[in-house]
Amino acid sequence: MKKSGNFIDNLPKIYGIYTGGFLVFILLMAVLEQMGVSADTIGILFVGFTVFIYAAIGWLSRTMQVDAYYVAGRQVPPVFNGMATAADWMSGASFVAMAGGIYMGGHAYLAFVVGWTGGYVLVASLMAPYLRKFGCYTVPDFIGTRYGGNLARFCAVLVLVLASFTYVTAQINATGTIASRALHIPFEVGVWFGLLGILLCSMLGGMRAVTWTQVAQYIVLIIAYLVPVIWMSNKQGFGLFPQLAYGDAVMRLGELEALHQVGELKPAETFAGLRALTVKHAEAAGDPFAAWKFATLTLCMMAGTASLPHILMRYFTTPSVKAARQSVAWSLLFIFLLYFTAPALATFTKLQVLDPNLATGIIGKSIAEVNALEWIKNWSEVGFLKVVDSNGDGLLQINEFFMRGDIVVLATPEIAGLPYVISGLVAAGGMAAAMSTADGLLLAIANALSHDLYYKIIDPKAETKTRLIVARVLLIVIGAGAAAVASLKLTSILGAVAWAFDFACSGLFFPLVLGVWWKRANRQGAIAGMLAGLISGTLYLYAVRFGGMEPWLGIDHLRFGIIGMPVSLVAMVVVSLMTPAPSDEIQKMVDDTRVPKGDTILSSSH
Repeated sequence: MKKSGNFIDNLPKIYGIYTGGFLVFILLMAVLEQMGVSADTIGILFVGFTVFIYAAIGWLSRTMQVDAYYVAGRQVPPVFNGMATAADWMSGASFVAMAGGIYMGGHAYLAFVVGWTGGYVLVASLMAPYLRKFGCYTVPDFIGTRYGGNLARFCAVLVLVLASFTYVTAQINATGTIASRALHIPFEVGVWFGLLGILLCSMLGGMRAVTWTQVAQYIVLIIAYLVPVIWMSNKQGFGLFPQLAYGDAVMRLGELEALHQVGELKPAETFAGLRALTVKHAEAAGDPFAAWKFATLTLCMMAGTASLPHILMRYFTTPSVKAARQSVAWSLLFIFLLYFTAPALATFTKLQVLDPNLATGIIGKSIAEVNALEWIKNWSEVGFLKVVDSNGDGLLQINEFFMRGDIVVLATPEIAGLPYVISGLVAAGGMAAAMSTADGLLLAIANALSHDLYYKIIDPKAETKTRLIVARVLLIVIGAGAAAVASLKLTSILGAVAWAFDFACSGLFFPLVLGVWWKRANRQGAIAGMLAGLISGTLYLYAVRFGGMEPWLGIDHLRFGIIGMPVSLVAMVVVSLMTPAPSDEIQKMVDDTRVPKGDTILSSSH
C-alpha cells in the first residue's frame, strides 16, 4: 500500500481480486455449513476473517508522512473515495439500526433516509469543493485559518469532539451488539472487542489506512445488506428486485396490522428497554405534529450531514477540486444502494414475523412453540428480545413480543429461516459498517486534537514524529472512553447518531457555510455562532431528555438542532455586523476559495 502511482493505477484490479476472494470465502462457509460445522463457528469465522483483512490493510498502509497520515496524500481517485465515503457514512446506524427504526416506527423514520441522503446535496453544493480548494487537513483547520485566532480553532475542535464522540459511541455500541451475538460474549465485553478491531485499522496508517480499509468494508457491507432482502423478496413471491416490489408488501402488511390490532392494543410500550409492535404511524395515532416532526428531523439530518467533520475530511483526500465534486456524486450512488433497500428490508422482515401464511410467522402461535425457536432463544440469551405471556392464554399476541429495534437487520436471516451463512455474512457487514465509521470518527477527533490543538496551539514547533505519536495515543484514549460510554447503553444507536448530527449542525453548519459564502463573517461572529448554537442546543437537549421539560412544538431530543441552528445564525450575523470586517487578505482568500480552478489556497506543508 505504498504511496506510488502504480498502486493507485491498479486499484480496480486489487479490489476486484479482493471482491472475488470474499465471494469465494462466502461459498466456502456455505460448504462448511452443509458439512455440519456449527453456526457459532461460522459466525466467528466471518467476523474474525473480515476483521483480520481490515487489520492487514491497516498494517500495510502504515506511514510516518504527515500528508499521508492526515489526508491520504491527496491522491484518492473519485470512485474509490466515493466508496470510502459511503462506508464512512453508512454506519452502524444505517446498517444495523435504520431498518429497525422503520420496522418499529413506520414511515416517520424515513426522515433519516431523506435527511442523510439530501445532506449530500448540501455537501456537494456548499462545502466539499471549496474546502478541498482551501487545502486544509481538518475542519477546525479551515475554521482557524479562515477566521484567524486560536479561540475560533478551539471552539471548532470542541464542537467536533462532542459531535464525533457521541457518534463513535453509537458505532462501538453496534460492534458490541454484533460481537455479543456472533461470539456469544456479554455486550459489555463485545464493545471492547469491536474497539480493538477499529484501532487495528486506523492507528498505524491514519487516513491512508482508513481510506483503503473503508473501500474493502464497503464491498462487504453492501453484499451483506442486499443478499438477505433479495432472498426474502424472492422467497415471499415478490421477485428479485425488492426495492421495486415492496409496495405490494406494504399493502399486505397493512392488512396484517389490522388483523393483529396494531394501533388498537394499549399495553405498556416497553419491557426492560425493549419495544412491542403495537403502535401505528404517527398520523394514525393522531399526532398533530407528524408532518412538522418529519420536516424538522429531515432538516437536522441534512444540515448535520454537511457539518460532520469525518465526512468533510474525506473530500480533503482527492487530487483536485473537480475530483472532490465527482467524489460526492459517487458517494451518493453507493449510499443510494443501501438506503433504497432499507425500507424494503424492514417490510419483508416484518412480514416474516406477522404473516401466519409464512412458516416463520410467530404471532398467534403458542408461547411454548415460539420460545423453542432457535432465533428467539439466541437473541433472548443476550437480552435483545423477550416473549411475555401477559394475558396467560398461552398464545403470542402482538403486544407480548418485545424486541430491540437495533437487532432487526442482524436477526433477519434467522427470522426468515435462511442458511446460517447469511447470518454470518450480515454480522460481518454490520461490523464493517460500524468499524468503517468509527475509524473515520476516531481519526477526525485524534487529528483535530493532535493537529489543531497540540500542533497549532500548544506546541507549534513539534516535530512530525511527535505529532503522529500524539495522534496515535489520542486514538487509543478516545476509543477507550467511547467504549466505556457505549457499554452504559445511555440511548439507542439511532438516538445517539441523531444527537451527533444535532451537535454538529448546532455548532458548525453556519460557521462553515458563511465561512465560504459570506466575506463579512469574522472571527468574533464565528466564535459567537459556534458557542451560542452549541450551548443553546445542548441545554434544550438536557431539558427535554433529562430535565422533564415538555418539548416545544414537538421538537424532541432527536431534533434539538432546530433550536441550535437559528441561534447560531443570528448570533453569528449580529456579532459579525457589530464588529470590524475581516482583513482584505482574508476576504480575498474567501474569493479565491470559491473559484473552482487554480492552486490550493494553503500549501501542503501548513
